[in-house]
Amino acid sequence: MNDRELPVTGPAATASTTPWLLRTPAFFAAVSVAVGVIVGGVVLLVAGFNPILAYGEILAGVFSSPRNVAAAIVRSTPIIITGLSVTFAFRTGLFNIGAEGQFIVGSLVAALLGFAVNLPAILHVPLILASAFVAGAAWGGFAGLLKARFGVHEVISTIMLNWIAFYLSNFMIGLSWVQRPQSEASHKIADTARIDILGAWKLSEQGLAWRAANSGSFFAEVLRADVNWGIVIALLLATAVWYILNRTTLGYELRAVGHNRDAAEYSGINVRRCTTLSMAIAGAIAALSGAIQVMGRTQDITKLAIMEGNGFDGIAVSLIGNNTAFGNVFSGLLFGSLVHGGSRLQVRLGAPSEIIAIVIGTIIFFIAIPNLMRVIAALYRRRATRSTAGGSSK
Repeated sequence: MNDRELPVTGPAATASTTPWLLRTPAFFAAVSVAVGVIVGGVVLLVAGFNPILAYGEILAGVFSSPRNVAAAIVRSTPIIITGLSVTFAFRTGLFNIGAEGQFIVGSLVAALLGFAVNLPAILHVPLILASAFVAGAAWGGFAGLLKARFGVHEVISTIMLNWIAFYLSNFMIGLSWVQRPQSEASHKIADTARIDILGAWKLSEQGLAWRAANSGSFFAEVLRADVNWGIVIALLLATAVWYILNRTTLGYELRAVGHNRDAAEYSGINVRRCTTLSMAIAGAIAALSGAIQVMGRTQDITKLAIMEGNGFDGIAVSLIGNNTAFGNVFSGLLFGSLVHGGSRLQVRLGAPSEIIAIVIGTIIFFIAIPNLMRVIAALYRRRATRSTAGGSSK
């Protein structure tokens, strides 16, 4: 028997005989989603609700009309982008738990420049997006700088920066030149700062007449939702994140630092620069999400009693999407659709809408299990290797 005929044993044999599909992250994600749905169904059943009817209502809340489909996409857009922010940091060895604060900073910048600056739309929109990008980069980059220069862990610094952004936003809205009279909200942004699709027209006399005449048509139904260009920007950002991380020298350096800081530094990579730059880019992406939310949907910002959670939801979206750029798009659409469709549960069936949080939490839990098993297996192999080496030395 020559070397080519020797049987393959051990982990290599297991990997070679395991079907390719069963070794892909997408398979584990799909199984986790299925398990999450089953667990949610069991909880509904125990609570006295028919899970088939409940999930039917969720699906109807998304797919029953073009308006609902559009609304689900609009709901998904901000968390797709904050998910991209978290993914970018994850892929470079950092944990950006500060996407919520960066989202708030982007919202604040968009609201202020949206009403305080008078420019044509062709200049106004890019100015706001660029300003939000820079503000978010400064906010996230500061956390990166603290880690690079002083060793302050980014989880601690970004949590603190979340609260600073929260109270800064509330303070700014309370200023007389920002706050709308007899309101807890800022002035609405100008029409030239908006990125909603036909937003001003569909509320005009001509637009209302057209929608009444074409009631029930596909486009008339879509325009009933807050459709905007945000999803297009989200797809462009996903492509940019994928390209930077996988096709550029900068991306290689950032990922190298994430994999092994000591080896990266030994090879000549400026680790401090990469750490600061990675958090700056992550912060800039999350801030764009906040700006898009104001420019495309809300058109103002209000004083917050609690954080809205778009940045924290981005962490879940990133995990479900396996920390990949385009995985974020699909997981964000799933997350947004569940949240949007789940709002019907309480209205139609009297079932608690919190069941959606249980489903999403279960999905994340089961997605984490394969990674946990890999860590345990690696520790076991390392211990076995040490035991073997110790036995042979005797």
